[in-house]
Order: sequence, then C-alpha cells, then structure tokens
Amino acid sequence: MLLRGASVAAVLLLLCVQSLYGSALPAVSSYEFTAYRMQQYNVVQQKHGCRGAIVVAEARAADEPVLNRRCVIMKVVDFTTEKYLEAQRQSAAAIMILLPKNISSVPHENVQSFMVSESEALQKVNLMPVYVVPEDEQLLYMYEEVKQAAATRTSSIFIRVLRSMVTATAFQILVSNNSPIKAITDNTIVTLEGVLPGTGEDAPTIVITAHYDSFGLAPWLSYGADSNGSGVTILLELARLFQKLYSSPSTRPPYNLMFSLTGGGKYNFLGTKRWIEENLDHAESSLLHDNVAFVLCLDTLANSDKLYMHVSRPPKQDTPLQSFIQQMEEVVSSRFPWVKVGLVHKKINLVESTVAWEHERYSLRRIPSFTLSHLEDPKSELRGSILDTMSQVDFRKLKRNGLIIAEALARYMYNLSDKGSPKDVQVFKGQLDFQDGRMTNLMSFLTSVPRATQLLDKEPSHILLVNSLEHEFKRYLQQVHRHAFRQDKRDPDITFFDQMDQPIVMYRVKPAAFDLFLGGCIAAYLGIVYYAIQNCGYLYTKLKAAVKSKHQ
Repeated sequence: MLLRGASVAAVLLLLCVQSLYGSALPAVSSYEFTAYRMQQYNVVQQKHGCRGAIVVAEARAADEPVLNRRCVIMKVVDFTTEKYLEAQRQSAAAIMILLPKNISSVPHENVQSFMVSESEALQKVNLMPVYVVPEDEQLLYMYEEVKQAAATRTSSIFIRVLRSMVTATAFQILVSNNSPIKAITDNTIVTLEGVLPGTGEDAPTIVITAHYDSFGLAPWLSYGADSNGSGVTILLELARLFQKLYSSPSTRPPYNLMFSLTGGGKYNFLGTKRWIEENLDHAESSLLHDNVAFVLCLDTLANSDKLYMHVSRPPKQDTPLQSFIQQMEEVVSSRFPWVKVGLVHKKINLVESTVAWEHERYSLRRIPSFTLSHLEDPKSELRGSILDTMSQVDFRKLKRNGLIIAEALARYMYNLSDKGSPKDVQVFKGQLDFQDGRMTNLMSFLTSVPRATQLLDKEPSHILLVNSLEHEFKRYLQQVHRHAFRQDKRDPDITFFDQMDQPIVMYRVKPAAFDLFLGGCIAAYLGIVYYAIQNCGYLYTKLKAAVKSKHQ
C-alpha cells in the first residue's frame, strides 16, 4: 500500500512537469520563414553595410544584460543606435528586427527614431548579420517570450531559476545557408528619356528628371514612397499634362521639354552620370549638347510645407535658372503663401567621391541645374528607409507641389509675367488639373514592389515595373529611348552581394536547465520506487504498528 502511494506521488510529480512543459510551447516546435539581410555593397572601393549572413544562436531580447553569441530580437520601437552599438560591443551573433505589417500603426516619434538609427547603421561596415523580417503570429510569440524572460531578471533568484528550468522556452535561430557570400558586378542600370519638341529649330531645352530607385536597411523591403516615388509620380503627371499643351500648335511653347527617369540614384547617381556621359561624350547629336536652359531634379516631394531649391552655385541674374526660380516663388506667394521656399547653396567638393544631389552630376559638366525637395539636409534619414511607405505620403501636399512646379514651368515657358498675366493665374485646372486618382494609382504601383537597384534587373516583377515606366513615357512623349548601362566587371562603379533574402528556421526548445530538472525528477521517482521495494517488509511492519496504535 505504501509502495502504491509512493508510486502515485511520483507519477503526479512527473505529470505536473509534463503539463508545465506542454503549456510553455505551442504545438509547432520549428518554424521556417524568410528574412531579409541588411544592405551590403561597395561604392568607389568604399565598403558599406553588413558583411555576415550565417546565424546559429539563441534568441534574446535587447534588454538582456548578456548578448554575447546571441541573436538579439527587436521590434521597430526597440531599434536604436545605442542598442545596435551595444549588440556590436558585446559581440552578439546577429540582430533580427520585426517589421510591422502596418507602418502607420507605429507612433511618429518611433518612426523618426528608427529612421535615424537605420541611417547611422548603414554608414559603417558591420560583420554582425542584421536581418529584417515582417511580423507574424509565430515571431510575435517568440518576441513576447524573450521579452518576458528578460523581465524576470528583476525577480528573485529562486523565481528566475524556477522559470528558466520549468516554464521558459528557448528559441534557436538558424540560417542554414553555408555558401559564401558572392559579389555581383553585372548589374544593368536603366535610364529612360523622352521629349516634347517645342517650336522653332533651335529651341532651348528644359530637362525634368527624377531617380526611380529606392534604398533602405534591407533591399527587399525598400519601397521608397516619398524618396523617390513622389518625384517619379510628379514627373509622370507633368509629362501627361504638358503633352496636352504640346499637342496643339497654338499652345506649344518655344522650349523642348525633356523628361528623364534615372536608375542608380541611391548609389552616387550612377545612372545619371552614365546618361550624361553618353549624351555629351559619345552621342553625335543630343539635346544636352545644345542650348540647355536648366535641369530640374525632383527628389522627395510628398510631405512638409517647405520647399528647398538646392544649387551648386547661386544662379546669376537674368539667367533661365534664376528666372524660373523667381516664377516658382511668385506661384507660391500668390497661391500657397503658407509654403516656405528656400534656396540652399552647397558647393561640390571635388575631393569627395560621392555627390549629395542629382543636380550635382549636371553641375560638374557645367549644365545649370537644381534639385527641388522638401528636405533641407541631403543626409536626411528620410531619403533611405524601409519605413518610407505609402503611410508616409501626404497626397494633398504631393499634388500641391506638383502644381507649383507645373505653374512655374508654364509661366516661364509662355513668359506670362511679361505678358501682364496676374500672379495668381491658373493654367492647370479643369482637364489640365492633376488627377488625384491617377497620382494615388501611380504611387501604389511604384510601391507595389521594392525598387532597390540590385533587384531591378534580376527579378521578373521588378523588370516589369521598369517596362511599365517605359510604357508611360511612350504614351505621352516622343523620341523615347531606353539606355541600359552595364558595368565593367573588372572595374565596377558599384558592387552588390547576394544572399539578401534568406530562409531561416526557428526552433522552439526547452533550455538545458530543464533537462537537468527533468532528470532530477526522474531520478527522484526511481529512488522512491527503489527504496520502497528494498524496504517493503520494514515499511509494512511500521505501518501496521501505526494503524494498531491508532485503533487502541
């Protein structure tokens, strides 16, 4: 009877442990997902981004005091420069950032903080693998578990040990791709151009250009809504509206209007550089060879009530560039007086190997040009972030900025000021107005796939996007050309690397302490059974005597 009681007690103990083990883990013990590695590239022999890819480590929260050889799990709100550097200092195995499906749900201050930290992380070379992965139920469960484990650090030692041994869940993160990272130097950068011919044989040319590629911490998650989907959207609307004016001889101005969409903008404006070289150095005849009034570069225009005109040298009086800037200021003051317009002068440092704005590529060839943006600082974190999505776009301000540019162009090309037209005259209204639905559709299309330069000539959906942009050019413009610039493999301007999207397996396991705890329970059970068997007669005699004494 005593033997039976001891056995029952031991079995209950094991059932209790088993229930704790089962309650701590979901049904799925392993989970495979795709994560996207941090940028890795070389520009002009300068290395940038993440050099590592392999991860075999236990997941830990960023709040843990010890991160050595651990994979640090963070949400967007957790990722800061301080935590990023601390993980590096402690030689963490990797960082994994969980990206929310709805960026608009993230508070604005957290978005700004993440963008700043993201920009700073991309400036340096990092051997520690950094991955970004969209959130889902399984990954959020892992995040909550490792956060809860970190929170128990403030509990008593007994509680921490008990939880670690019995209820805690350990997560092993494994990137199983053991092949070395390979360099990619055969990228093709595409630039599109099209023209609306003006009246007269020697009409001056106005160039409107924007780069269409995007940039961010992870190429596969870089959608670039404001930078620079906004510039592309405005350019395509300008092409549609001015095509209507150029289609009639009575409203065709005495200016050639050239439109250009360039690739490689996020990498030292490589596509712009190659396009200028082809037009000026190799082509027998080009509009850039002739009388260029000015070049207007559109960059990041979907937000803010500020517009900055960035120039490499202050425009001289009575020049086309100065006259256009004056027309733009008149449009703003008469119709949008709350918008602040400023001129930012930044000399080109010839010692530096990179340029800050697209117009600097033209200025280096002595072509008058400027960049229009709502950003004052060329190093702003808003110019390259995985959080730059549709949620960051203010379509009312995007349309307003497009109208300012269109009205200023019309006033300049038709010389409306000298003809006595009122300052608040509206050319673009009615059928010539910017279409809200079209601008929304264009932005949705541009952000439907990531537009990172290293993807645009490799993936079918990305190639389709460039083909669709070419189709838009052919729809409204004449003399449309597609320039494909392939790098010299022996001496590339930019080098990308593979393994940017990786299959990762997450294993849910109990920590090693649990195995010791479970082994102790089993040993105790066997000890009880063995003791009961070896001393069965003695225990029975003692129990019988105790029962008799109770009845007497």
